[in-house]
Amino acid sequence: MRTKLIFALIVLGILISSSGLPGCTNFLITRGASVDASVIVTYAADSHVLYGELYYRPAAVYAPGTMMDIVEWDTGKFLGRIPQAERTYSVVGNMNEHQVVIGETTYGGRKELRNPEGILDYGSLMYIALQRARTAREAIRVMTDLVAEHGYCSSGESFSVADSREAWILEMIGKGPGRKGAVWVARRIPDGFVSAHANQARIRRFPLKEPNNCLYAADVIEFAREMKYYSGADADFSFADAYAPADFGALRFCEARVWSMFRRVAPSQNFSMDYVTGKSENAEPLPLWIRPDRKLSVRDVMELMRDHFEDSPMDLSKGVGAGPYALPYRWRPLTWKVDGKTHFNERSTATQQTGFSFVSQARAGLPDPIGGILWFAVDDTNSCVYVPMYCGILDVPHAYAVGTGDFNHFTWDSAFWVFNFVSNYCYLRYSDMIRDVKAEQQRLEGQFLSEIAAIDQAAGLLHKDSPRRAREYLTRFSLDVGQKTVSTWRKLGERLLVKYLDGNVRDSQGNVTHPGYPESWYRRIAEESKGFLAVPEAEQE
Repeated sequence: MRTKLIFALIVLGILISSSGLPGCTNFLITRGASVDASVIVTYAADSHVLYGELYYRPAAVYAPGTMMDIVEWDTGKFLGRIPQAERTYSVVGNMNEHQVVIGETTYGGRKELRNPEGILDYGSLMYIALQRARTAREAIRVMTDLVAEHGYCSSGESFSVADSREAWILEMIGKGPGRKGAVWVARRIPDGFVSAHANQARIRRFPLKEPNNCLYAADVIEFAREMKYYSGADADFSFADAYAPADFGALRFCEARVWSMFRRVAPSQNFSMDYVTGKSENAEPLPLWIRPDRKLSVRDVMELMRDHFEDSPMDLSKGVGAGPYALPYRWRPLTWKVDGKTHFNERSTATQQTGFSFVSQARAGLPDPIGGILWFAVDDTNSCVYVPMYCGILDVPHAYAVGTGDFNHFTWDSAFWVFNFVSNYCYLRYSDMIRDVKAEQQRLEGQFLSEIAAIDQAAGLLHKDSPRRAREYLTRFSLDVGQKTVSTWRKLGERLLVKYLDGNVRDSQGNVTHPGYPESWYRRIAEESKGFLAVPEAEQE
């Protein structure tokens, strides 16, 4: 058993470190679990080669017979063409003008089920559904109908699909070469509960006769039998166990992020670590959803996205790997060898390779263009700033827009590069510099959160007379806060450079000081040097 676990660990580490495979995290909070009856969904799009930017697609009307090109989101590869819808909705990032939001995490699953002949990849599915759906249920239908007609070319995928009233998890995987379509199951999260997924399929047994709460492909069980993945009764069928059986890597690198979110929102339930550490074959899997100990605010959920397993045995800010300044990040590869033995680094929700992330807020009590807010950010979730982008806006801030920059060329005009400049500088003296970053982050986000009620009210008054004027007003607000944030962050980076130049630290009066390393780090240096760096006894002070 141990040999199999180590082998799985090595394979997953190679895949993640060498292929650029996104390692993403999604949290879902239902209306009854949020303080203001919002449906909240988060998404961290994590990849070492993903340039973070805010996509915008305006609503459009197309002539009958129009075709649309399908280009793979991850690679830019042309996959084929499908008929365009006659009418599409505007989309800001991953949220459309009707408050429908879609996120994803890739779980891979059984390799033989990937169909390179399929036309639709997971990214295209998300953004096409957002252009065509007015509700979460409709988005699920659009996605599943599309792959049935045109084929699915990606590996196994978990999607978060939500609107202002419902939140769903949809899990999908193809049928392999020469077989069009996909097998899938979707479950609605009960009101008052929260859920999460992080690169591992999580839907196990599901109700077969509750269409209000569960949807699935007609052949999802029969296909598993045909492929020899399952042989039991329909009622006992588990999608995850059949199509994506969990190995050590799936537990430690993926389910551990779900565990950490659950233990933070429901500490009273005292979730065991046995399942996610792979220490016990009989450990109980994490539930698909839980009820939090208290209702969550948008600010609470932003902080959940900043988790490094703090205050747990997996705390990344602890140990020699964190260096003298408690850096809660580990550079890739994910797995590594010493003296012939394989070891690994923990994989937390907050990670250095995030391209972009969001915390979406869908609110049923407001007109759609006002009710939906995509709190959007680029780079590392722990040092980012979530900026409110209303779902009804007609443009996005220049610093975040597609075309402002790219992954291969630095520019101060790009939010992605400005935030990376600050975060990467912070990694040098993290425990000190992150305090400066957090102060500015909390100030900006606090200001934006406090302004929302007044912006909602003003937009609501405009909307009664002219929905267009309301959208123009919201656009001006979102453009202003976006550009203000990037300008503020650039100035923060300049201040940090001055304050922490060459290992110095300026005090509150601007005087240059030279604080040493923490005593614990000096002790490690002394022990490792075995006296070589010790001043002779006669010269000791």
